Amino acid sequence: MKAIKLIAPAGLDNLKLVDLAAPGEPQAGEIRVRLHASSLNYHDLGVVLGHMGAADGRIPMSDGAGVVEAVGLGVSEFAVGEHVVSTFFPTWLDGEPTIPDFSTTPGDGADGYAREAVVAPATAFTHSPRGYSHAEAATLTTAGLTAWRALVVDGALKAGETVLVLGTGGVSIFALQFAKAMGASVIATSSSDEKLERARQLGADHVVNYRREPQWARKALEFTGGRGVDHVVEVGGPGTLEQSILATRVGGHIALIGVLTGLAGPVPTATMMRRQQRLQGLIVGSRRHQIDLVRAIDATGVKPVIDRSFPLEGIADAFRLQQTGGHFGKIVLEY
Repeated sequence: MKAIKLIAPAGLDNLKLVDLAAPGEPQAGEIRVRLHASSLNYHDLGVVLGHMGAADGRIPMSDGAGVVEAVGLGVSEFAVGEHVVSTFFPTWLDGEPTIPDFSTTPGDGADGYAREAVVAPATAFTHSPRGYSHAEAATLTTAGLTAWRALVVDGALKAGETVLVLGTGGVSIFALQFAKAMGASVIATSSSDEKLERARQLGADHVVNYRREPQWARKALEFTGGRGVDHVVEVGGPGTLEQSILATRVGGHIALIGVLTGLAGPVPTATMMRRQQRLQGLIVGSRRHQIDLVRAIDATGVKPVIDRSFPLEGIADAFRLQQTGGHFGKIVLEY
């Protein structure tokens, strides 16, 4: 079977297409999945660039979607021919998070899904949403579930609330879609007027070009009559956190998801304390969260926005597109 391996030293030019032996029959509690798609995340980019310390020869990609080819003894949740999608933390099935790192995450601490087939514990997958293509399903593992947990699980989003999303990457676009599907208002930011227009077409109620409005918290306050937003999907990190705090209402919720502007920086703690806000760090979610997400998608019909698709052997070019920041929504691999 075809697969991609990251050969030391890390870097896009060292993503090598290899031919591996196909996996055998699944054992008790396992399933064999013919994989057909993956999607790119900034975590995956960090792995292939060597920022995450992945092992030499690692198969990258945390997201994988495909068809069940065989089931092992005792597996009753899945049947041959069903469409499935992987989970980010294969051993976090339910309850509170207990995993402090990426040691169990496919594509990082373990081999991932840039390959044509895998045998894995049945609990490492869930069913895909009804009517989803494999490429669409593959966007859920990381980006879709992160947005869902930020707003619904941790944020307890309610109809009539206001959500601020930063940028137009995969997590932010999913957050926009989920918020609108649940009756919330959305403010979206971007440096591109073209992308902001696309965000409007997806339902964004207000948009802000942060190049022209570097103090964009003022616009968020203006749009909310001075109250501030109820939730921020904060993907920027230290470079945007101060504005997010200023944009959020007293008692509001900031979901700290990304570090696109750096790994550390000053936090206006006095302002946050005075405004009695909740800053919640999170990394994706549990298998139970993903099952709930799939059920919600089946009910609402939300579909991911896919910017562009590449073949498996085009993985380096896919990451180069991601590095430019020119995409809107998700970039996927199909194979």
